[in-house]
Parts: sequence; C-alpha cells; structure tokens
Amino acid sequence: MFQAPNVFQRAPLPSATRESEPRHREPATAPTAAAPAATTTRRETPGAAPAKKRDSYFDNVKYLAIVLVAVAHAWEPVMEGSRTTRALYMVAYTFHMPAFIIISGYFSRSFDMSTAKVKRLVTGVVVPYVVFETAYSLFKRYADDSPDHPISLIDPWYLTWFLIALFIWRVTTPLWQALRHPLPVALVVAVLASFSPTIGDDLDLQRVLQFLPFFVLGLQLKPEHFDLVRRREVRMLAPALFAAAVVCAYWAAPRMQLGWFYRSNSAQEMDAPWWSGAVMTLLMFGCALLLTIGFLALVPSRRTWFTVLGAGTICGYLLHGFLVKGAEYAGLFDANDWLSEPAGLALVSVVAAGAVTLMCTPPVRRVLRPVTEPRLEWAFARRTTSGQ
Repeated sequence: MFQAPNVFQRAPLPSATRESEPRHREPATAPTAAAPAATTTRRETPGAAPAKKRDSYFDNVKYLAIVLVAVAHAWEPVMEGSRTTRALYMVAYTFHMPAFIIISGYFSRSFDMSTAKVKRLVTGVVVPYVVFETAYSLFKRYADDSPDHPISLIDPWYLTWFLIALFIWRVTTPLWQALRHPLPVALVVAVLASFSPTIGDDLDLQRVLQFLPFFVLGLQLKPEHFDLVRRREVRMLAPALFAAAVVCAYWAAPRMQLGWFYRSNSAQEMDAPWWSGAVMTLLMFGCALLLTIGFLALVPSRRTWFTVLGAGTICGYLLHGFLVKGAEYAGLFDANDWLSEPAGLALVSVVAAGAVTLMCTPPVRRVLRPVTEPRLEWAFARRTTSGQ
C-alpha cells in the first residue's frame, strides 16, 4: 500500500497516523464575512444613492474554492494508500488557500483602521473566531473523548486559524500599503519564518507569516488584473496547466511532506535543512500563483445556480469541519476501508461537496447571522463624526 511522508504538527513531529491527526492544523479557506462583499455599484435614478450589487464572479470563486476545501478535508482520513488521491489533494492545497487569501487581500485594500472598518473586523472576524474556536475545542473534548483538550484563544485549532490570521493581516494593511515594494518585503518575511522554529504556536504565527505574501499580493491587485486572468487564451491554457500539476504531484506524492503545503512548521521541524525553507517558500509561492491564475481563469463570470451560495461561504467554512471531524471521531472511516477505494473516494467527495453546498444556502446563513454577522451596536462607542 502506498504511503508517503506527512507532517501534522509542530516539533516533535509525529508520524502520519490518524492518532496524531487531531492536533494537525488544517489550512482552511477564507470565509465570506472575513472580507468585504464583492460589489459593483450602479445608480437606479438620478441623484439617488448608489445601490450595491454583488459581483457574480467573486461569489463563484468563493463557492468553488470552499467546495475544494471541504472535499480535500474529507479525503484526509481515507487518502493514505491512494497515490492518485494524495496527488489531487496536493494540487488542491497548492492553490485554494492562496486563492482565498489573495481575494481577501484584494477586498482589504480600503481598510484604514477607521471606526466603521474596525467594527466590521470585530463582528465579521473576531466574534466568529471566538465562538467557533470555543465550539470546535468543546466538540473535540466531548465527541472525541479528549477531556484535556484545551480551550485557548491564542492557540487556534483546525479551521479557526484563518480567522486570526486574517485579523492580523488586515490590521497591518496600512503598513503594507505604505511601503514602496511590499511584496518583496512580505516574501522575505515568509522566507525568514520558514527556517525559524522558535516562532512558537501562539496565534499560529508560522502560517500567518508564511501565507502573508498572498495577502499582500491581493492588496496590490486592481480590477484590470482580473480582466487579464479571464482572457480567452488564459482559459484555454488552464486545463493543460492543471494536467501538468497533477503529473508533477503524482511524482512528488511519495516523496514530499504535506507540511510544505500547510506552512505550519519550519524546515527544521520537518527534519529538512534550514535553507530548504527558503527554497520551498519561493517555489511554493510560484506554483500557487500559477495554479491560482488557472483557477481564476476557469471560474465563470456569469451568474450561475451557485452564485448565490458565494455569500454564505463563511457558514460552509465554519460548519463543514464538524461533519468531517464528527465522522472521524465516530470511527466511520476506520470501520469502512472501502472508502479508500475509487468508488468510496467518489462517494466521500460527493457527500462533502453536497454538504458544504447546503451549508452555504441562505437559510443557514440567516440562522448563523447572529454569530457570523452580529450587529453588536451596544459594544461600540457612539461617534458624532462619520467614519471616525
């Protein structure tokens, strides 16, 4: 049976076993509420205030990316033994996280620490982080019979790491916008982090720093850059690009540790020489950028049946982990070895995609709104000056 090296947590690194996996920190995908809604504006009548209209393209991007995240998470308990599945998993993890971070950066360009923006940051990022970090920790305690599992807001677990990362990235947005060459600086920061094992676990700073260049890149993008990506010739080249990526991943699957994709460890923590951290950081950035371009080129710009679901991806993001972890804690994957076979993997994929789709629907979004989009007017001081 095919096996490959894996890394699920910080030093000392465990072997790739399901027993160690609960401490594994999954890269997750950016929720919709973490970034301002993708909108365009138009005027209904002369002199009327601009009415906001969501951009179908970006809603499509978010929905398709969250489906990839859910399917990849569902593959994890059953992919060992299948080199092909591991290769597909590696391809997905190469770009779906960077794609969301780039989009989050793109819609963070106007963040300026004004009162209105800070309120949205607190209600759309901080509150969901506190609630779901606590909820996932309690779920781990009682569903997995792990009474000693800590509840710590400074040590995010599983899906919640992205929310605290987005908070840090966004509050530093004015700094990156003030620099003359922010992307090279962010890449240097990521490289330094990749061979700095003393950074520690607090706030998952390894990931925050190693994924930082994608957010900074998003801050530099303009609408015309997305127009270039969506040109016909780029769409025609995208399938060949992904085919080549799958071939490369199939070759690398038995040789490459998954920790390079998760970016939660330094090179030394993966028993690699320190200089490999710099090499892999730059190599993974280039590969992620290419596949992200291919992905963005293939996403339809028109309104589709799933466009409306793009507004609810925060719900799919935050909820699907309970389904995946719940099935794992219940022993569903261990008791059904056939799920690792092609038919089983197809079933797991369909169920994961269908479940996260339902979780993104408007009724679910309305139910979770008090947590994902709370008003909290009582918590903020009243200001007489608009935007201050």
